[in-house]
Amino acid sequence: MNLGRLKKVEPREAWATEDMHFTPWLATDENIELLSETLGLELEVEAQGKQVGLFRADILCKDVQTDAYVLIENQLEKKDHKHLGQVINYAAGLKTSYIIWIATKFHD
Repeated sequence: MNLGRLKKVEPREAWATEDMHFTPWLATDENIELLSETLGLELEVEAQGKQVGLFRADILCKDVQTDAYVLIENQLEKKDHKHLGQVINYAAGLKTSYIIWIATKFHD
């Protein structure tokens, strides 16, 4: 058993950009499996950078237990209203049943 210390780091220290660094990292089999276990879903990545009109959704998955589409939108910064609009657009355009929105900070 390997034990270590947890260290808090800013996301931008680990991933310079969302689209070129964080999204591909999150979409790996190992990380999607960990996310699946955490959420009680069985996710398989269908696409990264999925075209939705003029924009691209970060990750589109399918829950293999229900065949439901799952949108994963990520931000390495705090969430904002612009991204809220994008998430709603992506979810409608891709007919997703679930949205997973990852950001460093949310507020009411």
